[in-house]
This record gives sequence, structure tokens and C-alpha cells, in this order.
Amino acid sequence: MQDDALDFRLLNDFQRNFPLCPAPFGELAARLGVAEVAVLRMLETLRREGKISRVGAVFAPKRIGASTLAAMAVPHEALGSVAEAVNRFPEVNHNYEREHRYNLWFVVTAGSEGRLQAALGAIEQSAGYPILKLPLIQEYHIDLGFPLDGQAEKYQPQPRPFSPPTPLGELERRLVMALQEGLPLFIRPFQVLASRIGCDESEVLERIGRWIDEGVIKRFGVVVRHHELGFTANAMLVQDIPDDRVSELGATLAREPGVTLCYQRPRVHPDWPYNLFCMIHGQVRHEVEKKIVELRDRLNLTEYLHDTLFSLTRFKQTGARYA
Repeated sequence: MQDDALDFRLLNDFQRNFPLCPAPFGELAARLGVAEVAVLRMLETLRREGKISRVGAVFAPKRIGASTLAAMAVPHEALGSVAEAVNRFPEVNHNYEREHRYNLWFVVTAGSEGRLQAALGAIEQSAGYPILKLPLIQEYHIDLGFPLDGQAEKYQPQPRPFSPPTPLGELERRLVMALQEGLPLFIRPFQVLASRIGCDESEVLERIGRWIDEGVIKRFGVVVRHHELGFTANAMLVQDIPDDRVSELGATLAREPGVTLCYQRPRVHPDWPYNLFCMIHGQVRHEVEKKIVELRDRLNLTEYLHDTLFSLTRFKQTGARYA
């Protein structure tokens, strides 16, 4: 298999359903018909080039800690310095400029609600601007795993009712910390993790599998960086949907090809009247705009107040830090 075909297969086919076995890269190699060393070498190249951030777990929001989407309205001339101040906090894992009066958008994650609120207070004090806090109410689709070949996604998200955070024992807490960095690119990566946290390889595999079954881990596999793969026209569509329809329409939007995130967050009057958010990732802006118009028209959403916030600058993108 040529390198360009191998990197595409790794990026496209293994964003989820990654083999949970002692030698997962060997299993990938067998499926792809190449040597194990070729898989490891290609994954390291993709990581070095910034096309993937890691291979590993994507945890469901608020299942093992606390998190919120947050925004600030920052004067344009101060945006760079404020973004830099926000980025200094390890609790911040995504930070983007978007087209809106609220122009700085970031995600804050912590090990507990108390630590989250403390981090938000410290960020607000450091940045010098008030934070619009938009915690998750209901998720319909939060994954960011989607095909890179333009084909319709075979995976159909299923809405999950909110579940309280899962209490973690000391061993589990250490495993979460280890997984934050992604799998080590070695022949027996789970054995390496097990040695780091002080348990058996079988315990690591069993716990990860159980977390996937319980929905604590949303997916386990290659975590791609979409901007580096050409998905640079990324829009956040926000809408003001009547409370008695938001779950129905959220679930409908979540099933639409091209919608990569969909969730309900609170309105914050008078500044923020929107309660249904979805992300649409694309390669060309006018195609994303066309998709949004088509979606709103076909699903009879045109009567509802909406706004579209395209991403302009990516200031930070890392995995969530729970510990």
C-alpha cells in the first residue's frame, strides 16, 4: 500500500472502532495489509505534521468532570493578547475567534464543578472581560469523527440523557490522566499505560471497554485535526428554538450529514437568545453557507431566530484536561 493510501485509510477508517487488544497497531496492519512498523511510522508522521492530535479516547462531556463552552466580547485590537491570556490556562482546550460581537470562544474543562468555576473566575480576572457561560444541557451529537471522503457518515448518533459525572477511583483517575496524552505509539501501548499507572494490561483494556459501553468514552481511535486536513470553513449555527421543540429538532439536526456537533445550551438574556447549537465543517465557505440555508429551509426552521459564526482564527486546540 502506498503511503498516501495508508495515511488516508488511517485518518478516515479508524476515527472510531479502534481495536482494543494488546497489539492494536498490529491488528490495524493486518486489516490494511501492511507491516506493523509502517502503521506506527505513518501515525507518528501524521502526528508530527499536525494532521492528528493523538490516537486514543474522546471522553463524553461532563461524564468524568465538568466543562462549559464560554465566550467573550473582546475589542478587535485586544483580541490577540486576550486570547494569549486565556490560552495560558491548562483547563482551556479549544480557543477560537469567530465572526460575532462575542468573538472569542473557548472550552473549559476541569476535574470537578468547583474547579471549573474557579478556573472560569481566574480566566475572567486574567483576561479582563466578562465571560458568557454556556454549559451543556443536552447533547445530540458531540463527536467530531466524520468521513474525509465526502461519503455520508454511516455512524448515526443516538441522543443520550444527561448522566451525572462518574466517580473515579484512584486507579481510574490515573488512567484518565494517562489517556489524556493519547496512546504511546509502541507495539504494546496498553501495556505501557498499565506500567505507568500501576496495574495489569488486562485491567486497562477492560476499563476502557467498559467506559465505551457506558458512554463515558464517546469514541476511541484516531483524533484528526480538521483544519490541517482542509476543513477550514467551519461554522457554528445557533438558533432560538422553542423549548418544547428543541429536543426533537436537535435530534433531527444531529442525524444530518455534515453536522458534526449538535447540542442544547442555555439562553443568556439579553445578550444571547440562542439555545440550539450545531457545527458544520467544510472546505469551502460558500458550500457551508449553502448547506445551512438548505437545512433551515428543508427542516422548516426559517421562522426561528438564528446566527452563523464562522471560525476565523484558531488560537488553541488540544485534548481536554481532566486532571
